[in-house]
Amino acid sequence: MSWETELKMRVASHDPVREKLHELRAALVGKFLEINEIFDRPDGALRRRGVGLRIRSTRPHQVGGDDLTILTVKGPRLPGVVKSREEVEFPVPSAETASRALNLLGFVRVLRYQKRRESWRLGECRVELDEPPHIGLFVEIEGPDEGTIFAMRRTLGLDDAEPVAESYVHMLSAYCADHGITDRVVELV
Repeated sequence: MSWETELKMRVASHDPVREKLHELRAALVGKFLEINEIFDRPDGALRRRGVGLRIRSTRPHQVGGDDLTILTVKGPRLPGVVKSREEVEFPVPSAETASRALNLLGFVRVLRYQKRRESWRLGECRVELDEPPHIGLFVEIEGPDEGTIFAMRRTLGLDDAEPVAESYVHMLSAYCADHGITDRVVELV
């Protein structure tokens, strides 16, 4: 059983965090474009249970990097400032193949969005500099436990950055509703 444990914060700029990561000699894992497709039952049964079903295709920015497509199922979120939930992930041959399989099982795509992600490794944590469309810039710190995550937050100078409880899916779904985007496809400009 695998658990996702992370803290998300909105920031005005990634530059100070990136500079701190360089200063601390963090390892740059890579820069990616992600295409995320969220699925649910037509009646919204997964959302009501707090369960997420996603196909994520990751395309590296560097030449020669391989695309990777992962199917992810996330369980309900546990209470707390740090998001913690069970997560099951496995590679699939393509987003099209996985999407077709989910459609045959009765799932429908409810949201599709792109996101730029710059991924770093420092100590026991992964630090993600995220740029989803239209909703701002974010830093996510994923680690083994809440204490390690909050220590990394201090190390990166993010003590004043307010934690964001809402998921990108929630924020982008609200953006679509507010802007009349009925196909619920949100891409980077």
